[in-house]
Amino acid sequence: MTLLLISLGVVVLLTAYYFATAAKKPSLTYQATPLNTTLVESTRSLNRRYFATPWLFNTHLQLIVLGFIKGFSKPLTYDRQDVLTMDDGGQVSVDWLGLDLPEETPTMLVLHTISGNPQSMRGFVRYVREQLGWRVALCVRRGHGEMDLKTASFNTMGNTDDFAAQIKHIQKNFPQSDLYATGISAGSGVLAHYLGKVGNETPIKAAVAYCPAYDMRNAFSRAVPFYSKMMAKKLHKLFITPNKETLQHLESFETLEKTQDLHEFHQHLYEVAGNESMEDYMKNSNPSEVFDQITIPTLILNAKDDPVCHIDNVYEHKHRIEAMDNIILVVTDRGSHCAYFEGITAKPWANRLITEYFTAVNQVQSS
Repeated sequence: MTLLLISLGVVVLLTAYYFATAAKKPSLTYQATPLNTTLVESTRSLNRRYFATPWLFNTHLQLIVLGFIKGFSKPLTYDRQDVLTMDDGGQVSVDWLGLDLPEETPTMLVLHTISGNPQSMRGFVRYVREQLGWRVALCVRRGHGEMDLKTASFNTMGNTDDFAAQIKHIQKNFPQSDLYATGISAGSGVLAHYLGKVGNETPIKAAVAYCPAYDMRNAFSRAVPFYSKMMAKKLHKLFITPNKETLQHLESFETLEKTQDLHEFHQHLYEVAGNESMEDYMKNSNPSEVFDQITIPTLILNAKDDPVCHIDNVYEHKHRIEAMDNIILVVTDRGSHCAYFEGITAKPWANRLITEYFTAVNQVQSS
């Protein structure tokens, strides 16, 4: 009897802990404009508890399982890859899924993670195509996937001019399609910088920034050291080691080659990214520099337990978000970094939230 009571007590305590820390409604920050109010009311996931997977709501476990899923899920065959050559000889691509859809079907532009590629993004791309029913255009940056680095130029945050060229190519292929965009982790960096730079001139109608880092000057210095070092090693493996002959003539290369974490890496990335100084790099790549000039409806999603894009990054810029009438900030207690598993079967909650948000935006704008 005593053992049974102890067991019941433990179950009650664990259940209480779960509901207190891992089964809560998202915290929302936004101006109560008619559009924002309509979008929030129409996005069901913003009005309900996010039930993080009970056996998986630990920050690190979520990332472990996310990596497992990315590594072992069914490969995705894209309809076509269009390789675009920039003026300096560098190459990017647009990888399509849903080319058979009617031309007027909306197109989702997806901007991948810091070391992402078409296969690492297949889960989100497949979800958008199947659940939202839209065409997907994955915008692949220089040196990612199967593309070689053709010139001594790459940027982990992406190149705004490259992205503008990808958008122009997408418009040329589907001129009647409404464009929407999701930037995931580092992909949100180039998306935000582009949107702030061009303002009302963008053809993109709405956007989502999924686990952004905000200000590149200090964001990566807050990352958990283990993940910071692990991701730096990935960047070295992706860009530095295989492209040493291409990059070694740059004055900053030797220092860049010796970096060991994300913050150090980005402190010495300016020359490789086509800039003369760190200040120039921040001006040309840091989304924080032009964030306030974003004009289209944008949803931002961050988790308090994100070990890569620390929640302090959010708090540091929350006052700016509060001053903007087109931004909805969503903060959850759990979710880790771009994981966000929900329910017993660990379904992708963030993917569902994003599709609900874009459905709501599309319906409002269409009417």
